[in-house]
Amino acid sequence: NWSSELAMKRGLFVGLVTLDYIYQADHPPAANEKVVATQAMMAAGGPTTNAAVAFSQLADQRAIVLGVLGAHPLAALIREDLARWQVDLIDLQPERAIPPPVSSIVVSAATGERAVISRNAADRQHLSDAPFDTQYGAQWSDLLDGVDVILIDGHQMAMGATLAALAQARDIPVVVDAGSWKPGFDRVLRRADVVIASANFSPPDRSDPMTYLGSLGIAKIAITQGEQPIQVSQQGRHTQLEVPQVKVVDTLGAGDIFHGAFCHFYPELPFESALAAASRVAAFACQHFGTRDWINPYSASLPI
Repeated sequence: NWSSELAMKRGLFVGLVTLDYIYQADHPPAANEKVVATQAMMAAGGPTTNAAVAFSQLADQRAIVLGVLGAHPLAALIREDLARWQVDLIDLQPERAIPPPVSSIVVSAATGERAVISRNAADRQHLSDAPFDTQYGAQWSDLLDGVDVILIDGHQMAMGATLAALAQARDIPVVVDAGSWKPGFDRVLRRADVVIASANFSPPDRSDPMTYLGSLGIAKIAITQGEQPIQVSQQGRHTQLEVPQVKVVDTLGAGDIFHGAFCHFYPELPFESALAAASRVAAFACQHFGTRDWINPYSASLPI
């Protein structure tokens, strides 16, 4: 039981907060087509948000999501879901009245592949130069008190860059989820202890992602490729890490869950061991529909 053997942690997850509507159907609808879903669910979403839920549920750990949500009625649904899974939310713009970003996802029943339409945080950036002055009344550096690991997804770039620099100065591991390139991402990446990139990550100069990330001085790099082996670089030493092969029900959020699990296992486990453990959690999640249905079966599967 990996979870019971590891120290309890406090994780800070910085980035996008959305509301996800998730449907399972035979296929995504084509133009002018109506498709009946066989299953449906609604949950808080976003890369770091899903990662925070996974982190919280792998052990009795405190996960804090830092992002922009606001006061629109739909925001209450997100808060309720996060509270159910024991994830705290610090809202950087609590008075904002516009709706939160909403994602609609159709998961194909036969393959587990998903089709997604969503809006990112481009119009929800929080400028991090000013003191953090919401109802929590803390300065930026105070947010890191007691934090053992910070995960940044790049959707709040200015805020992420500031917190990454503060965390680096305090020797708090900075993990970056590099799902895709975003303007200014190098400001965050240069501060990272670990970068976990997806196969979709492409640097602005179109160079090889592993070479580019290594040129920024990042010592620990992993590039996930779905069911294909993870490409790993540690201090310039390149290896491959096989991932579990399972019957896939749903790939939605698998990368996010992988990142949250990695933050749970690292740094108590060596880098590659933490990647391997996280891949087992993500593979388990892929055998269940949506981003939450895996949690209780996974807990039940662990030795007492």
